[in-house]
Amino acid sequence: MTKYVLKRIALAFMTAVIILSLTFILIKLLPFEQPVGLDPQKFAYYQDQVRLGFVQSFNKAQTNKGKLLWSYSSSGQQYYYYQVPVFQQFFNWLRNILTRWDWGTSVKIQANVAATVIIGERIKVSMLLNIFSVVFSVPIGIALGIWAALKKNTITDHIISTLIMVFISVPSFVLITFLMLWLCYGAEVLPTQWPSASAPFDIRLKAFILPVFCLSFGSICGYCRFTRAELCEVMESDYLLLARTKGLTKRQAILRHALRNAMVPIVPSIIAEFLSIMGGSMILENLYGIPGIGSLFVDSLNAKDYNILFVDMAIFTTLGLLAGVLLDISYGFIDPRIRMGAKK
Repeated sequence: MTKYVLKRIALAFMTAVIILSLTFILIKLLPFEQPVGLDPQKFAYYQDQVRLGFVQSFNKAQTNKGKLLWSYSSSGQQYYYYQVPVFQQFFNWLRNILTRWDWGTSVKIQANVAATVIIGERIKVSMLLNIFSVVFSVPIGIALGIWAALKKNTITDHIISTLIMVFISVPSFVLITFLMLWLCYGAEVLPTQWPSASAPFDIRLKAFILPVFCLSFGSICGYCRFTRAELCEVMESDYLLLARTKGLTKRQAILRHALRNAMVPIVPSIIAEFLSIMGGSMILENLYGIPGIGSLFVDSLNAKDYNILFVDMAIFTTLGLLAGVLLDISYGFIDPRIRMGAKK
């Protein structure tokens, strides 16, 4: 098991390096995006690009360095900036990350502010939303699934299954739009948009209700369907029938054997569900004005702020690969019979 874990971590690391490297090269092949602001601010940005090794500065115009990006004159000193070759930028980028953990600065969203600083300010809100959503959706979804399985082919099962099929078809951004019209603008019981950090505590607390519910909605339906299907399959297995013939009551057989075995594929899926909620919160964060990394991804894409976009993509890529590793490893810890990589 230890060998398998180390192998999966190494493969995930290599995959992350390949994905981020290709992403960096493809982004750098796009036209150079000019910074915003006054000339002194632009000058500071270009000087930072020179420090990072992405741009070269000269005292006079060059004819063999490609297209001139920008020129600036200050106190009699003339500056001409040209972009260095993409692969040279790539190696400089690796050096900056490995030696200084420097991912570059923002061009437009917060000009000349480090990308990692901007991400660090936004990621807290997204993480809180997703943690609350998982905590809210997991027990409710599993409980509904267990209830439907125990009442299989009854009116209760039919009602739960029908409602789940209807509700799972509603996207989270459609649901939050409807609830905003009803609860925020109509009844006026919830904030119409995400409040600022200086807002009263009760307002900031109420602001979590709408996005957490909408993010949890699809997860509850998914957990309910998955739990019902797994539990129904386990309850029809031979070993559960054997447990009943040995004298266990139906309640004892379900609690000791059926639920435990049905949870084997369900518990690891919680890890993957956390990641899927992170990805699904992009549109929702934009609609409700939540200052998270999901809305930041869309904003940086629209503004062509490639440094911010790249760091955001790096976070989602790392989370995806980490979730995959934890998902595979968790199977072995939950059920000792499936120790991946163990000797036969």
